[in-house]
Order: sequence, then structure tokens, then C-alpha cells
Amino acid sequence: MSNEELPPRESMEFDVVIVGAGPSGLSAAIRLKQLNADLSIVVVEKGSEVGAHILSGAVIDPVSLDKLIPDWRQDADCPLKTQVKDDRFYWMTASKAIQLPNFAMPPLMNNHHCYIGSLGNVCRWLAPKAEALGVEIYPGFAAAEVLYDDKGAVRGVATGDMGIARNGSHKNSFTRGMELLGKYTLFAEGARGSLSRQLIAKFSLDASSEPPKFGIGLKEVWQIDPSKHQKGLIQHSFGWPLNNSTGGGSFLYHYDDNLVAVGFVVHLNYDDPYLSPFDEFQRFKTHPAISPVFEGGKRLAYGARAITEGGYQSVPRLGFPGGALIGCAAGFVNVPRIKGVHNAMGSGMLAAEHVAAALGAGRANDALLEYENAWRESAVGKDLYKVRNVKPLWSKFGTVIGVVLGGFDMWCNTLGFSLFGTQSHAKPDRKTLDRAKAHAPIAPAKPDGKLTFDKLSSVFLSNTNHEEDQPVHLKVADLKLQKISEHDVYAGPSNRYCPAGVYEWVEEPAGLRYQINAQNCVHCKTCDIKDPNGNITWVPPEGGGGPNYEAM
Repeated sequence: MSNEELPPRESMEFDVVIVGAGPSGLSAAIRLKQLNADLSIVVVEKGSEVGAHILSGAVIDPVSLDKLIPDWRQDADCPLKTQVKDDRFYWMTASKAIQLPNFAMPPLMNNHHCYIGSLGNVCRWLAPKAEALGVEIYPGFAAAEVLYDDKGAVRGVATGDMGIARNGSHKNSFTRGMELLGKYTLFAEGARGSLSRQLIAKFSLDASSEPPKFGIGLKEVWQIDPSKHQKGLIQHSFGWPLNNSTGGGSFLYHYDDNLVAVGFVVHLNYDDPYLSPFDEFQRFKTHPAISPVFEGGKRLAYGARAITEGGYQSVPRLGFPGGALIGCAAGFVNVPRIKGVHNAMGSGMLAAEHVAAALGAGRANDALLEYENAWRESAVGKDLYKVRNVKPLWSKFGTVIGVVLGGFDMWCNTLGFSLFGTQSHAKPDRKTLDRAKAHAPIAPAKPDGKLTFDKLSSVFLSNTNHEEDQPVHLKVADLKLQKISEHDVYAGPSNRYCPAGVYEWVEEPAGLRYQINAQNCVHCKTCDIKDPNGNITWVPPEGGGGPNYEAM
């Protein structure tokens, strides 16, 4: 069946369409209904259920939640039960963990008012609250196409067609996607959203901003020996096993009933093509100050996700005709605090207020200039402005000097000034890799099946699943370029930067073949960011595919 023979899509009209049922999308939906109960709002979510694709640390600053749902602490169903009681920072060497004094930390790094929990479960808790207000939520449907009117303004999205075979033919189960049309469309897709990326390019939203920057965050949830559990303890570290020129760090969060969330973040502007973030994460857990925590414990979950790290300088223009970017689709993560939930929710609420005002004035499908003009003076903008130089100073001067300078600059910004002005981010992450000949291969961590693990057993814990007979959703534009550059020049880094074993170079009698195990993909989108030629593009698979995180 050719495209010309496709049956027309059915369509539904709403006042507001929201793409993504994460913290920003759900906060926007709830706030819109709080402002005007008569508005019709739909949220479309590519995960099989709300929360299925959500992964975060997560230590959550409740400042935005307090504004959205002031009585959330009295709600017995709210999953945020553990308040931070002990906050520690460490510099790691290969054999020691040196605790840094808390009094040296800038005040904004204080976490004692924050809560530890599963962001996926927070979203699962928010979704029924939105539905109770009249919001329609459609999980399992991936927004695959932006729809435009005859003037070029966004008029909504279309969900992906279902039942397409790997060869492009239509199976008996073939069903056309649905058009969801709105007066305004808010894109809350998270880091490196596929439609957000298209919108940024189409409307040149990044013309006046720095290049976007990213990290990859890997996380496991463990149930540990009760005698080792310290409920309310959070600790962060930087240093080993990463070298001075590679940014990143770790977190351990003790919460709920003997649970520990352990995670490792690697900034994706690293230069060594032999580096494997997954292996460095496994190696980190073997540190003598870390491994005892997990003795006698059981690993319950694993996942990985790209993190926006560009901050204030890299936020693109947010509004465009017919809609806006919110949450991590815009890049509102506070890097030194390792927090983005409060800003994601705050940006969703801020956008909702301006959308509601525009609709109240009889407007539709125009640019939300008021939202664009307001965010920098909002709590979100002020939060990011104070830490704007931490990531570029870290990248420019390395971990030891960069972290010291970043901390000094945060102290200065707390007092209302900066000696560094506003630093730039230089080049995109995909352009930072050195040629392989400049580095030596790094021995991978050896999994023991108790503390350290391989990628495939880890992916199993993520409950990742895709319909096998569907088109590959990881698009390689030029396979020849992948061989002569990604493999021959950079020694095939996709095999290492991917945390799920998706990419392999397979030796065959006819020569090397680039194999894509799309079934393993946990939708972290690192390949879309780090491929040295920008040759790989992540697009949404059939709705409902991907990880099914239970409490990440």
C-alpha cells in the first residue's frame, strides 16, 4: 500500500495538546485545569503507561509541587515519603572517599528540604489528579509527527501508525494514527525529544543560544541489608573512576523501605572513544567505600537516560507559532544540584498560565511570546542563572580546578555577582571525541553477577520490550560513513556509549556489518547525541515500546 492509498486519520480537537506525561506535561495539564476547568486538554504519552519511561535520581526539591498541590504532604497516596536528613559530598580516589565539609558548599546545594523517591511513581500519582480534573491521558501512543496549518503554525500532532512490519508493509493489525489538534501544543518530551528537535530546527529556536549539552545518567535500584540502610541519607561524588578531563559523578540515595538508588552520570562531552559509561558505573560500585553498602543486597531495577546539561545558556527560544517547549525538552536541569524536576514542573505551570491567558483572550495557534519573555525572570530562570558557569568551567578546566571554580562562582552568584560573566559551552557533544589512535583501549569492568553486571542482564531488569516485527527506530543515515568514520576512525564508540547493547560491529565473511539490536533500546537517546557524525537519529517506535520502569 503506497502513502497515497493510506486511509485518512481520524482527528480530535482540544484546546491544548500536551506531548509527554512527565512532570512538566502533567503539571501543565493540572495547572491549566486549575485556571479554567472548561478547557479541553489531552496528554499523549509514548510509554505503555504513565511513568514507564520516567527515570530520575531522584532527590526532588518540592518548591514547584508546593505551588501546584499545596497539601501534597497530607496525601497518603503521594509516593514522596522520605525527607533528606544527611547530605554528603565526596571526592573519590581509587582507594579513598574524602568527604568535603558541608560548610564549604554554596547554600543552594543544601538538600535538607528535599525528598527522595521515584519520579516515575510521582508521575503515576499526578496522572489521576489530572484525570480527576477532566484531562484526557492516552498512554501507549507515540506522537510521531508535528502537524502544521497552511500558515506554518503548529496545529497539533499525529500519533504513529500501528501494525507496520519491519519491511514497511502493513500487517493485518495495521491502524492509522490519530490527529490530536489543539489551539496550542506543549512539547514535554524530555531530553532530546524527537519532535522538539524538529521544531528547534524548523523555527531556528537555537539561533541565539549555546549548543545543547548532555550527560548520560545510569541508575540502579537496590534493596539492601536493613542494617546498612540509612533512611534519608544522600551522597554525591566526583572523581574516580573518571579521569580529570571527563566530567561526571555519582549518587547514592537511601529511601523508603531499605531501598538505595545508585547512579552514575557521565558528561557526554568526553573525548575518549574507548570510554564506556556503563562499565565505569559498574567499576564505581567496586570502590571500597561503596561496595559494602550492597553486600547482601539485591538489584531490583536498571535504566539509563540522557540528561540536559547546557542550562541557562543553552535554553533555546521556547515559543513558536502554535506552541512551546517545556521541561527537559527545553533543558531546565540544574547540573550541580543534579535536579530538574522542580524546574520541569515550574516551566509547565508557567507555560500553562500563559496559554490560559492567551485562550482567554480568544487567541489560538500564535507564538506565546509572553512565556518566552517570562521564563528568565521566573523561579526557573533565576535557579539556572546562578549555576550557569558550573558546567562550562568544569569542561574547560577539568574536574579538579573546574569544580573549585564552579563552587566559587556559585558562592559569588549567591551574593549577587560573578567574576566569570557568562561562560560559553564551545562545541556540541558529538564533536568532542578524539580519534581512537590518540587513546588506548580501556579494559571493561568484569561482571560478577552479584555487584557488577553486564548490559544484557541489566536491560532485562528494565522490562524493555518492542514489537519485533516493526521498522527499526534507530535511523542510520549513511552506513558507509558509519564504517569509514565511526568504526575506522573512532573505533566504534557506539558499542560503548550505548548502555543497552544496541550497537555491534559484526565480523562476517563479506566484511564488517553494523548490527542494530533495536529490541534492547531503553530510549536513552545517547546515540542521537554522541555519534561523531550525527549519523544516527532516534525516532519513536510503535507506541508502548521501550522500557517499562516500575519505580525509577
